[in-house]
Amino acid sequence: MNKKLTRLKITALIVTLVQVILIGIFLTLYILDVWEMSKVIKIEYIIYACFGLAVIDGIIIWSMIYSFHKIAKLNDNTTKDIIGNDINEAYLFGKVGVFLCDENGIILWVSDLFLERQMNYINQNIYECFPKLKDFDSNLNINSLNIRSNGYDYSVKYLKSSNLYIFKDVSDYENLSRYSRAHAIVLGTILIDNYADITLNDDDNNDLILKVRTEIMDYFRQFDVTLRHTKNDTYFAVCTFESLEKMEKDKFSILDTVKQCGTGESIIPTLSMCFAYEFPNINKLNENVNNGLQVALARGGDQAVVSKFGSDLRFYGGRTEASENKNKVRVRVLTDTLKTLITRASKVILMGHTDMDMDALGACLGMRAICNTLDKEAYIVFDSKNTERKTRSALTSLYARSQLEHMVVNPKGAEDLIDPSTLIIVLDVSKPSRTMCPRLLELTDKVVVVDHHRRGEEFIYNPVFSYIEPSASSTCEIIGEFIKYGSYQNEVKLSPIDATIMLSGIFLDTTFFKNKSVGLRAFEGSMILKEYGADNSLAYDLLKDEYEEYLMVSKIVTNRKNPAYGIVFCMASESDIIDTSILAKAANQCMELKGTNAVFAIGKTSDKEVRVSARSDGSVNVQILCEKFGGGGHFAGGGAIFKNATIKEVESQLTEALNENLSDIRITNGEGE
Repeated sequence: MNKKLTRLKITALIVTLVQVILIGIFLTLYILDVWEMSKVIKIEYIIYACFGLAVIDGIIIWSMIYSFHKIAKLNDNTTKDIIGNDINEAYLFGKVGVFLCDENGIILWVSDLFLERQMNYINQNIYECFPKLKDFDSNLNINSLNIRSNGYDYSVKYLKSSNLYIFKDVSDYENLSRYSRAHAIVLGTILIDNYADITLNDDDNNDLILKVRTEIMDYFRQFDVTLRHTKNDTYFAVCTFESLEKMEKDKFSILDTVKQCGTGESIIPTLSMCFAYEFPNINKLNENVNNGLQVALARGGDQAVVSKFGSDLRFYGGRTEASENKNKVRVRVLTDTLKTLITRASKVILMGHTDMDMDALGACLGMRAICNTLDKEAYIVFDSKNTERKTRSALTSLYARSQLEHMVVNPKGAEDLIDPSTLIIVLDVSKPSRTMCPRLLELTDKVVVVDHHRRGEEFIYNPVFSYIEPSASSTCEIIGEFIKYGSYQNEVKLSPIDATIMLSGIFLDTTFFKNKSVGLRAFEGSMILKEYGADNSLAYDLLKDEYEEYLMVSKIVTNRKNPAYGIVFCMASESDIIDTSILAKAANQCMELKGTNAVFAIGKTSDKEVRVSARSDGSVNVQILCEKFGGGGHFAGGGAIFKNATIKEVESQLTEALNENLSDIRITNGEGE
């Protein structure tokens, strides 16, 4: 129909142009009296000619109108053949509308439902009127689509053989669904992280707590959240999903407001909170709140977690470094709990992460010394292919072959050692997919996790003991505290070699104490290891680079870009396959250059894998950005793995994520902006 109408329009235009041209030529010749036309052609002849021309034009116009009505009549018959003569009322009652299109998507006919709703789109392209309908062509597996137009919600089905789009009005259902969703119950918990530290032996700080509580009440009142005090440092919250959405848009600004309350104080107050929704069982919802709050605390606090049942956790805040825990009593209590678990086990399997580094190995050696003191045999899971070269070299050069046979076991051998009472201790990692042998975690339910990286959503399922301390610079310093402050019947026998490797692990993760985030605990941990005979010169030598490594690090550092002020990308060549430790070295070396706040070193570690090693001086939270790609880490250091990607593609993804999250990861004076 549309093509025929187009031809009629073109015909009318041509006829009109021809008439105008001929009349123009005739009048010009007549006025100029060419060939003495005024004597030959009398004025009454011109009148007769104009009358005849008008009759001809009338006939043409009538013919076009007749043709148009004939085409429309034929089209009506076709439409009736498709939907039937008597079905229109049923369609109106059921709020069903129909668009009939030609092969190019031009709307030929509209049913009465849309005419009543002022949606007469005849001769328009249906994809321009409803862009989402293009999904029917791009995805052949789609049976129906939900769209919203002119204040109405429709479920659309496409009959391709007839070029027919059937629209079912589902506005009542969608409005009810939106209302139910907006008013769905949301449960939450708000915790003042360092309440005990603020109020400890200092009555003056009660004013600070009062100020914090006032800010909490004022903030949540404006979002219609009901709060109830359950403990001195804890609030229970109830609200609707609509209120939660508003708080998410606000990015939980209360986190920064509370920190500003501590300006000028010795201790800066922070909050941790979790809100859970979209599950009909209140008890399960409350369980999700408690689990989410534990995740927030394990990530260092100062953040909000939003938990939608069955979906990934959403994190807000967490832009400041975790405050250092100086409570040695807590360490002693935790160590005694761990000691009880070890004592009750038949044997202990110690496991670090893939590409095991000095920190993971040192933590395993320190924990093995604790197990030996408790008269429990302990084995370290060791896979030479999944161990960094320097770590592998330290093991083989510092320990005799006979010692190694009693110390380490390969992943397959570890599986054979597992029995119902075997205890697995995972060190320097909390993601099951990143452990040296993930299958071990499936063979027993007795798993302990000790780590210093901020906890991510992927976490070892239901460990019997978990100690995640993001304020610690390395796992070796945590194990050093376990050795020093635990209550053992006999002193822990940590050999000087074990202590040296543990010290090397602290050197590695603190970049020889150069990181801004290094706290007093790192130096105390080193001092504990020195008491056990750690050789700092040998620990330093274990981390030295070979000449080829130095050249590769220099090459990566040279190829650098500045996507944002103070932030550097340094990249290896697409043709180079490099070790993960080299990326870390390149990132650390870049951090030594003036004006550098954060570094992301990018390189291929295998044919199908690109890794990113990130470092920061404390003014940028690199862990947040690494988490966007399934990675993690801690405040001043992190990493991520990209499968089946090129370095150029990874750079592009990092740049895009950086631009979107720059305001969230930048820190002002060590605090949130």
